[in-house]
Amino acid sequence: MNRWIASGIALSLILIGCGKKDKSYRPTSQELRLNLHSEPPTIDPRKATDTVSISILNLCFEGLTRTDPSGKPIPAAAEKIDISHDKKRYTFTLRDAKWSDGKPVTARDFETTWKTMLDPAFPCEFASDLYIIKNGKAAKSQKCSLDEVGIKALDDKTLQVDLEYPIPYFLSALATHTFFATPEHITSAYPNWTDEHYVGNGAFQIKEWRHHNSISMEKNPEYWDRDNVKLEKVLFTLVEDETTELTMFENGELDWAGYPLSNLPTEALPTLAQNGELNSYNIAGTYYYIFNTKAFPFTNVNIRKAFSLAINRQAIVSNVTQMGQTPAMSLIPPTMWRDSSPYFKDNDLIEAKRLFALGLDELGITASELPELTLSYNTLVGHHKIAQAIQEQWNQAFGVRVKLENKEWKVFLDELRHHKFQVARMGGLANINDPITFLDFYRYLSSSNNHSQWNNPKFSELLEQADVTADEEKRISLLKAAEKVLMDDMPIAPIYFYTGVYLKKPYVKGIHLSDLNDLDLKWAYVELDDKVSR
Repeated sequence: MNRWIASGIALSLILIGCGKKDKSYRPTSQELRLNLHSEPPTIDPRKATDTVSISILNLCFEGLTRTDPSGKPIPAAAEKIDISHDKKRYTFTLRDAKWSDGKPVTARDFETTWKTMLDPAFPCEFASDLYIIKNGKAAKSQKCSLDEVGIKALDDKTLQVDLEYPIPYFLSALATHTFFATPEHITSAYPNWTDEHYVGNGAFQIKEWRHHNSISMEKNPEYWDRDNVKLEKVLFTLVEDETTELTMFENGELDWAGYPLSNLPTEALPTLAQNGELNSYNIAGTYYYIFNTKAFPFTNVNIRKAFSLAINRQAIVSNVTQMGQTPAMSLIPPTMWRDSSPYFKDNDLIEAKRLFALGLDELGITASELPELTLSYNTLVGHHKIAQAIQEQWNQAFGVRVKLENKEWKVFLDELRHHKFQVARMGGLANINDPITFLDFYRYLSSSNNHSQWNNPKFSELLEQADVTADEEKRISLLKAAEKVLMDDMPIAPIYFYTGVYLKKPYVKGIHLSDLNDLDLKWAYVELDDKVSR
C-alpha cells in the first residue's frame, strides 16, 4: 500500500519574502487556508494513486476505521468490529452514518465499491491492496467470479469480510483510501459522479472547485461525528510555485505552508530554521529513480547497479534538497525497521565503473556506442535540480549523455503506466506502518504500479511466505530477505528518505501529522482569541 508522490524544491530566492507581511491578520472564523501544489488528478477513491488526490479524499470520506492522533486504528464508519479466533473473518457493524446527501451509509456500499475495484474491467491501480481479501486476486485475474470474493453485506448494517490469511495490519489498512466506500446510489446512476454528483461520508464536503485555482470545502452537516469537528471551512489554493506559496504565507493569505501538501523553497530553509519558524518531522517515505528494465540499456542488471552506485546522495541532500533528509541505500525507510543497514555504499565510483564496464561487455557494446539516455520527472523545480545534479554525476562517472525531460504530473503518470521512459523519478509514502507497503508494488509483474516491469520469482515467493507467517520476527526476516533480492536486481535507485518541513500560524491548533505523512483535520481548529502570541 503505497502512494506515489510529487515533491519539489523551488529554485528562485529573489522573490522570497518580497511581499509585505500582514502581521495584523487575526482569524475571525473557523476557516483554515492551505495550499495544494497541483490539481488533483481524480477525487474517486477507487482510482486515486497520488497524495494530492488522497489529501482531498481523506477529508471527504471515512473508512470503517480511521487512525487516531496516537497512530492507532479506531472504529469510524464501523461502530463495532468482531474478529474470529483464526483472525481471518472480520464482521463489521456499521454505525448510523449518512452520506453528505442524507442517504444512509450501508454495508452494501462497501461491498459494491470493493468488488468494483476487483472487477477485471475496472481500472484500479490499487486493486492489489484488496488481494488480502479471500479470492480478491483470483477475481481480478478472472480465475473466479466476484461472487466468490470474501466480501458480503449480511444486511444494511453488517459487513462480513474473509481474508486469505491473518493480516496484522488489516485494521490500519481499512483507514486508507483504498478501503473507502463510494455511494452506490450515486455511482450506479451517474458514471461521472465526481463531476456533478459528488457525495462523501467524511468530515468535510466540497463546496466549490475552481479548476487550477482553488478548492473550497465546508463541514459536512451529515457527518456522524460532526459535533467534534470544529472547522467550518477549509480552503485550498492550487499554486505550484513554492516561492509564491511562501510569500502568500508571509502575507497572511495562508495559515500553513509546506509539507505534507506542498513544499517550501530550499533557499529559504536556513533562514526559516534560524528564525525558529521551521517545523520538521520524519516521514516513512523514499525518493527514488525507477529503471525501466525492459528499455535498453537498463535491461542489464550491472548497468542498473552502476548508475545507482554512481549517485552521490549525500551531496544531493546537503547541497540540493537541504531539508535534513537521510541518503537512502535501501528502499525501506529506517522508521520501519528496528535495525536498518545499507545494501551498498553511497557514491561508490570504483565499483560503479567496474559494473558499468561489465554491463557494456555483456551488452556487446562500447561506451561510445551507448546512445543518449533520457531521465524523466514531473514538473517541479526540486525534481529538476535533483535531475541536473544526477545528470552531471553520471556524465562525470561514465561520460554518458543524459537528456532531462519534464512533464506535467498527469502526463508523467500516464507515461509511467505505459512504460514510456528509461529512467524516471518517483517517491513512495507508506499508507500503513509496515514494510510490505513498499515491497508489494513489485510482487506482481502485472501490477499497474510496477513501472519498472521488474519481476523475480524468489522475491514474490518470499512475500508469499511472509503473508502466511504468524511469527512476527520470522515475518520481518522474510521481508528483509525480499528487500535484499530487490536491491540485488536494482530495478530502482533509492536516493533519500523523506523529511517533512512546514510553517504554520500560531493560531492553528489540533492538526495531526504522522510519519505516514497524513494531515488529519478532523480535530483541527483555529484559535480565535486575539491574545494569541505571535
